[in-house]
Amino acid sequence: MDTIASLFSFITWPVSWVIVQFHTLYGAIFGDDTGWAWGLSIVSLVVLIRICLIPLFVKQIKSTRNMQVLQPKMKAIQERYKSDKQRQSEEMMKLYKETGTNPLSSCLPILAQSPFFFALYHVLSAIASGKTIGVIDQPLLDSARKAHIFGAPLAAKFMDSTSDVTALGASLADVRVVTAVMIVMMSASQFFTQRQLMTKNVDLTVKTPYMQQQKMLMYIFPLIFAVMGINFPVGVLVYWLTTNVWTMGQQMYVINQNPTPGSKAQDQYLGRLLKSVTAHGEVRGRTKRNTVKRIVSKGPDRNDIERKFITGLAKLGLAAQEDGTVIKSDTAVTEAEGGAAQRRQQPKRQTKAQRQTAAQQAGAKETGSAEPESKTSLEKPDASQDDKPKPAGKPASGSSRQAKSGQRKGPQRPKHPSKK
Repeated sequence: MDTIASLFSFITWPVSWVIVQFHTLYGAIFGDDTGWAWGLSIVSLVVLIRICLIPLFVKQIKSTRNMQVLQPKMKAIQERYKSDKQRQSEEMMKLYKETGTNPLSSCLPILAQSPFFFALYHVLSAIASGKTIGVIDQPLLDSARKAHIFGAPLAAKFMDSTSDVTALGASLADVRVVTAVMIVMMSASQFFTQRQLMTKNVDLTVKTPYMQQQKMLMYIFPLIFAVMGINFPVGVLVYWLTTNVWTMGQQMYVINQNPTPGSKAQDQYLGRLLKSVTAHGEVRGRTKRNTVKRIVSKGPDRNDIERKFITGLAKLGLAAQEDGTVIKSDTAVTEAEGGAAQRRQQPKRQTKAQRQTAAQQAGAKETGSAEPESKTSLEKPDASQDDKPKPAGKPASGSSRQAKSGQRKGPQRPKHPSKK
């Protein structure tokens, strides 16, 4: 870890400068040597970095959604060119280019944040070793070594020995308890963030390998953070815990305000929007109007949740417009009820095996019903009627049934006397 952190030593000066500026502010309130001053300085560093990364976070959300939408097409390409890996890669790149999707965009926030993370680790390791670094001179170094967060020094680690912890003016038990609690909170926040994404903001109508991969990451990432956390200083744990909490809150806001189409979050969001329209008789807010506008523009391509929302408006006597507003409509209720009835009347689509079985059963019934009729016709008392030619416009009942099934059996229909 120290070797990796040294690779980002070029950014340690700006990171240490930002921490010192925040420490000057909080030191005037809580005291220069307190854990609150140094701890809040690290938290403020995280907040500043995450605010700067908001544009990348927006790109991450768009890329993740595009990847979810493209999963069926990607799976079809993999099946079609499974024996030609080069052609498969070319078709994948072509699909990404046509849709404007970048698979690496989902990793941009983590990649952009990594240099600051390792730079902070490098700064805290220097503080633990008693070395000045960046703009942290000897007085600031002494102040940072005195700072304790709930009894644990800022530069202490879970795996430190008793002598290392004693040199920082703390006990090993306090360091182990504080770091263990922070590692558990860090892993739990990471798990909850990923679980929130999988259970609420995923289109449940599309089952793809991408969803299985995300489900695996939901369990793998917390374990990785738990294993790596025992080697992190307390200050780095504060940094990473703050990052996870920020990500969780930011994602929660995005899910509630702009959910993925077809997801559970969209159902809840449109339910709240319908209640708001019911209470006020109009769509309030530009964001909500844009949502209604997108739903209207989809037309017949709406998913079940969006159709449910439009039907709910129609039952209130309202019709959604192209500009995202709603107007009163007398025919909306009738159209909604008629559309719902039409959807209920549509038969359930059968599989090919079910259709073949039904056709065989229908053929067996027709064959069985034709035999009794032929026997009955032989038992007629008036035999002279058998010699009379049958009218041309009235074929036998058995023949009509066979004609309907597409199979023409038995004697051909006699020609009309005028055509002989």
